[in-house]
Amino acid sequence: MKSLMKNSVAPNSDAEPQDAQSRPGDAYVQSFARGLAVIRSFDASRPAQTLTDVAAATGLTRAGARRILLTLQALGYVEADGRLFQLTPKILDLGFAYLTSMPFWNLAEPVMEDLVEQVHESCSAAVLNGAEIVYVLRVPTHKIITQNLSIGSRLPAFCTSMGRVLLAALDPARLDEALDASSLVARTPRTIIDRDALKEAIAVVRRQGWAIVDQELEEGLISMSAPIHDRQGRVIAALNISGNAQRKNAKQMVKAFLEPLQEAAQRVSDMVARRG
Repeated sequence: MKSLMKNSVAPNSDAEPQDAQSRPGDAYVQSFARGLAVIRSFDASRPAQTLTDVAAATGLTRAGARRILLTLQALGYVEADGRLFQLTPKILDLGFAYLTSMPFWNLAEPVMEDLVEQVHESCSAAVLNGAEIVYVLRVPTHKIITQNLSIGSRLPAFCTSMGRVLLAALDPARLDEALDASSLVARTPRTIIDRDALKEAIAVVRRQGWAIVDQELEEGLISMSAPIHDRQGRVIAALNISGNAQRKNAKQMVKAFLEPLQEAAQRVSDMVARRG
């Protein structure tokens, strides 16, 4: 989880999170936003922090950070070991509440397991969050990507097949916003980073209804994705199959896996529609 950038702080006052400029007037609860900023300051590079560390990472005063940390500790979301604070497993309840509220959470996993058994490749599901995709389900087989992906993992949307499926579902204005927020940096020599070329690639996905990304995120990784729709036909998630380029090239993956992938995505969509 990414930490918030520091803001300038007036003496003896708590800084507001960076996105406070967009807060909806009087409806904005500043103390709650500060609490979320503290939670988000913990990540893989900072699993345990001192009070000073948290204050520096969030732009809060030490007094403000201390109040929030002690509140989180009283609620069981943070524990202290001497001067160091760290999150507890209870924090997972917050993410699990989201996952269990999703209409395809309990529906997609058995379908994905069937798909993996059929194609013998890893399968994942993700949703769009700003300029990133967030993994919500994953059924792995071979480890074909160097990154350790699990539920909650994030990847840039622009160079992933699930990301392009989800970006293709956006209207032009929202697509531009997502691309504006994207860091269009080449991950491999194949990564499309030219904005016009990227928008054309997304347009192709929109027309054909599925996406394939050939070694743009990581060399040797080919990924193919199809959308999951809700009852109204809106794209709510994407389903993918990931394969190793040494076993099958992009054309071979399309020939072997596109039909079962689309069938699996349609099965989940149909179950979501019946439930909703």
